[in-house]
Amino acid sequence: EFFNHRQARVTSIGHDTWIGHGAIISPEITVGHGAVIGAGAVVTKDVAPYAIVVGVPAKEIKKRFSDEVITALLEIKWWDWSHDLIKNRIQDFYLPIEEFVSVYHQN
Repeated sequence: EFFNHRQARVTSIGHDTWIGHGAIISPEITVGHGAVIGAGAVVTKDVAPYAIVVGVPAKEIKKRFSDEVITALLEIKWWDWSHDLIKNRIQDFYLPIEEFVSVYHQN
């Protein structure tokens, strides 16, 4: 029963997520796509997509992008693109984020 309980406590880490050195993420936490967790942070609550969290306990200090850009990126889901497609579009990843979104987001 003990091991079944531990196995059921799943933590989910989104794509394109940065986790700083020494960060601790509690069980049953969801870290959204594109989130940034600062070094040494202790994450005890879910982290929104593209949020930046720091501290003990971790608190959101800001979003990486505007709400509109975040919504577009979550709809684009570039992390699900094939390796070949990413390879063919690699230069677009150097565009300012608003331009990237304008190229790939279907309104």
